[in-house]
Parts: sequence; C-alpha cells; structure tokens
Amino acid sequence: MDVQNVKSMPLLGDDFPTMKVVTTHGEMELPTAYKGKWFVLFSHPADFTPVCTTEFVAFQKRYDAFKALNCELIGLSVDQVFSHIKWEEWIKEKLNVEIQFPIIADTGAVANTLGLIHPGKGTNTVRAVFVVDDKGKIRIIFYYPQELGRNMDEILRAVKGMQFSDKNGVAIPAGWPDNELIGDKVIIPPAKDVNTARERLEKAKKGEFECYDWWLCYKKM
Repeated sequence: MDVQNVKSMPLLGDDFPTMKVVTTHGEMELPTAYKGKWFVLFSHPADFTPVCTTEFVAFQKRYDAFKALNCELIGLSVDQVFSHIKWEEWIKEKLNVEIQFPIIADTGAVANTLGLIHPGKGTNTVRAVFVVDDKGKIRIIFYYPQELGRNMDEILRAVKGMQFSDKNGVAIPAGWPDNELIGDKVIIPPAKDVNTARERLEKAKKGEFECYDWWLCYKKM
C-alpha cells in the first residue's frame, strides 16, 4: 500500500474539505456557503430513528442560540433527500418542531471524505460533530457511537469557549463557566520561558491575576 496516497480523515486545524453537497435547502458548496461564519456539521446514523429524532429536536431548540454566536447548523446522513424531507415533516406533525437548518443527503462520498463510517460500528455514519470556524478551519471533532445521543449544550458551550479563547487569547477550563477550581475565570496560557514564569508570580502578587503556581494562573474576564 502506498501510504502517501491513502486519504486520511480531516484533523484538527485542517481546512474543512471543499465539497458540493445536496441538502434539504438545495445544493451548497462547503465551506464556502458559510464564509465568515462558524458552522457545526453533525452526522447521524439514519432518518426515522429514535435517538436521531431526539437529537434533531434538541439541535433545533438551540438553533437560535447557535445563530447568536454567528454559527450555523447542518446535518448529514447517508439517506436520500426525500427521506430527510419526509422525516422533517413527521417531526413537525408529531412533535410540533420545525427543523430549520439544512440536512445533507449523502450517497456515502461525503461520509467517506469526513471519516464518518467506522467499520467497527457498522455501515451507518457514526454520530460525529465538526465545529468549523469562520475561516473554514476545523477546530473541534467529537465522535459518539450510534447508541449514545449527544449533549447539545456541550456542543454549544464548546463553540462559545473556542470563540472566547480566540478573542481573548486565553484557555478555557473544564466545565467553564462553572469550573470546580476557578469558577467562571479563564486560564492564562502557560509561560514559555524562565523570565515570564517569574513575572507571572510577581504580577499575581500585584493582583493582576491569580495563580496556584507560575504554570497555573487565571483571571476574571
């Protein structure tokens, strides 16, 4: 096997692959269609399945919150577009929820490009999530098995956290903004040289920020 010619799945920091897709909102080209915006692309195993239905309702109920972050949603599964449309109609009729974001109808090409088919989990797409920034860069990738539904509040938190980190040059602690150690404060990136490490502790003494040690300093934003 020629390793150099084997196409790998996208990784963090990669450009999102350029692709033309057919969706419930018509043909689109990604990531161009969302130029200047963040977007969350999420795959699901199949239409008309119980866990996926709960996920789509949960995403839709948070759609306005994502849009407030300049972030769009787009779903995907290896189903035909008419199946997506009929499923959307069922969700609206039975659950009184109208799905407003597009869903990609995939023949398998998109799923293979993004690495969404994991042979050990069958032939359906796993529950993957790609968080892509406003420059078309992949910033976060989550994978869930078919058996476990996703937590959309965590995906929303992840988008907020990445945007906050980009804007302020800080790192985001576990569970932010409700971390067990530092609450809603954020972490100052670790010092990369001796002088900066010493300066950290001096600045902490002056009250510019707080530190457990020179390598773990944090501040209120």
